[in-house]
Amino acid sequence: MLSLLRAAALCLWLPAAAASVPPAPVEVDDGLKSIDLASRLEVLEDPSGKLDFDAATASPDFQPVPEKGPNFGFSHSAWWVRLTLANREAHDRELVLRQGYPLIDYVDLWSPQQDGSWKHTATGDLRNFDTREFSHRDFLFSLQLPASEQRTYYLRFASSGPIDIALTLYEPTTLLGSISEEQLAYGAYFGGFLVLVLYNFFMFLVVRDRAFFYYLLYAISYGLYFSVFNGLSFQFLWPQQPVWGNMSLLVLLSLSLIFGMQFTRKFLDTRLNSSRQDRFAVILQALAVVALLLSFFLPYSILILPLALLTVVVTATIMSMGITCLIRGYRPARYFMIAWGLLLLGVLVYMLKTFGVLPHSMLTQNGFQVGSLSEMVLLSLALASRVNEMQRQSRTDALTKLFNRRFFDERVAFEFERAQRVHSPLALLVADIDHFKEFNDRHGHARGDEVLKAVAKQLLDGVRSQDVVCRYGGEEFALILPGTSEGQAMHIAEQLREGVQASRPQGDRRITISVGVAGTDNAGVANASDLFHAADKALYQAKAQGRNCVIRAAG
Repeated sequence: MLSLLRAAALCLWLPAAAASVPPAPVEVDDGLKSIDLASRLEVLEDPSGKLDFDAATASPDFQPVPEKGPNFGFSHSAWWVRLTLANREAHDRELVLRQGYPLIDYVDLWSPQQDGSWKHTATGDLRNFDTREFSHRDFLFSLQLPASEQRTYYLRFASSGPIDIALTLYEPTTLLGSISEEQLAYGAYFGGFLVLVLYNFFMFLVVRDRAFFYYLLYAISYGLYFSVFNGLSFQFLWPQQPVWGNMSLLVLLSLSLIFGMQFTRKFLDTRLNSSRQDRFAVILQALAVVALLLSFFLPYSILILPLALLTVVVTATIMSMGITCLIRGYRPARYFMIAWGLLLLGVLVYMLKTFGVLPHSMLTQNGFQVGSLSEMVLLSLALASRVNEMQRQSRTDALTKLFNRRFFDERVAFEFERAQRVHSPLALLVADIDHFKEFNDRHGHARGDEVLKAVAKQLLDGVRSQDVVCRYGGEEFALILPGTSEGQAMHIAEQLREGVQASRPQGDRRITISVGVAGTDNAGVANASDLFHAADKALYQAKAQGRNCVIRAAG
């Protein structure tokens, strides 16, 4: 299908190209710093891949490149390029020709010499790294252009992956500055990956959440994948292993899909929240495992297209699972969705470039990487949000949505210390629903739960925003009132009692509460534990006096 689309595209531009005038020679003068050669080239397709240099140079079928540029996507053909340079100066010029896409299997250059012979330079990422003139991740070729001369150069490109011809002509000093800036950018890029990996590694040691562990595996495999994608791994890690260099792209992409999907399943807890999507995700993971195993036996040309399509399906599935959890109110899914949305945008732009739909440019070539780093940062925020959500859930009562006893114990101690430090009053209310066990036995636990939720809402609505309402346990509630004296707390407690009594959450059945009140201005209170015991003792006095009343702790 892709071959048919590419062939149709070629049919659209070849007739028009045949009628056009060949591009003029590239004028080289002292003002030249760098020039993009995309529109200055002529190309010749060799479907058989067997055309030799003599036959190619004699061919009359060279054509100007299409308007979208010399990016031909996945192509089984070899592509010949003809480039003419003209030096109008009275002195020789030394130039560097750069091929900016490093994942091409075979790149050959023929340069004319003074004696009429041709210098042949054969390199590519399926040849050892030392075949390159310059030790650089891209393909760099030195060109000597004599004074007042015009020379024509020929290049041949063949690859099992995309044919993306991205040639730029540089003056050496300009190229050196450009490479320095790129190295700085790549240092920042991979440095950012390293910081994220270390940060989440230490978070995993502290939190022991397996989502962090799967994220680490995903980030490491993804970061290594991009080092292969940029040609840096071939330059620094395995310069004498070109076969593995090609294979590693498939291996690392497969691992990224496996760990990325596993991280998503764990992070979103899809086994519970979306079982159907989770089962489909497991199938995709199995396909990625198959691709991983096959990458050691099948050639790159056979696996790269299915793996690219699997990448799109996996990304779409992850987005679908994120949307499902977001709709269901899982708050960390917000960061998760933004993160994968940015990555998906980068993937889409790069895939359109890979298949020849978009031209090669800084944006289309590096959009994938920018999207991936943005995704990694936002996924770290999503993990932090997940930790916060887990902490919130561990301190929240599932039924009433109030804070639980664990939170109360921490908060009352904190508020007591702060009240002592700033010399501010602090009051505590301990409330209990009257005859709740009898109500549960008579009407059942379901209606009892409704009463608990209704009373919790009345208490929460009846206090200030800075006050803290907790479900202490069973039918008992505790309210922390910062900056409130015992006298003020008595008034608040009476209002709460009256509000609960008037609410009648179970129809005509009247629900009442008993409340004990204590404050730091009570002489018997020396610490947070004393404060609670004083309020709790006052609550039992309220029950002993007939319930549905408020009692102040004895001083």
